[in-house]
Amino acid sequence: MELNADFKSRVVIHSDQIEWVASPMPGVDRRMLDRIGDEVARATSIVRYAPNSKFSAHTHTGGEEFIVLEGVFQDEHGDFPAGTYVRNPPTTSHTPGSDDGCVIFVKLWQFDMDDRTQFRKTMAEELATPVNGVATAELHRDAREIVSYSHLDADAVLVNSGTGGIEMLVIDGSVSEGGETLGKGAWLRLPEGHALNVTAGPTGAKVWLKTGHLAYAQAPRI
Repeated sequence: MELNADFKSRVVIHSDQIEWVASPMPGVDRRMLDRIGDEVARATSIVRYAPNSKFSAHTHTGGEEFIVLEGVFQDEHGDFPAGTYVRNPPTTSHTPGSDDGCVIFVKLWQFDMDDRTQFRKTMAEELATPVNGVATAELHRDAREIVSYSHLDADAVLVNSGTGGIEMLVIDGSVSEGGETLGKGAWLRLPEGHALNVTAGPTGAKVWLKTGHLAYAQAPRI
């Protein structure tokens, strides 16, 4: 399966306008944003766990990165409430689920295969002092990518040169980009050579951003 697999093209998906698709596990549904592969895939998705649903135990051969958007995600390592950013690198394993239900934004098979840095962060606790109405937290940086989280005041402007491509998820509020309004749940991917320039809407915005990584985009090695 290939979905939005041309990484040289701009892509915008208003995720709240697309249907949920059932996963192989009962009670776990997905909204697919990009994908190369079938069940083992380089994938970016929004995943919804119904109350008392679980995925079976598995190892993340290619790594997993996620944000908890709603509710509380759980596994044997603890409880992860909304606003948590998690990196589970290659070789890590867990049994994910949620007692009360949750929604996460998740990326699979997009790690350096030698990465072994595992952590969780409460994103809002990492925010620096605002500059021109924008407060930013750098969540992760390595030779391949930079991951950040920003709070934008109303009408504040966020600019990023985006070497190696850009990916943005609007977690709350809205922004305008290229003449288009991107509301809560909107996902934007810009190819190499395209800078990001967004202006927050009247209630401000909270956005997650990743840059640099598209230069390494490829199918999973099975």
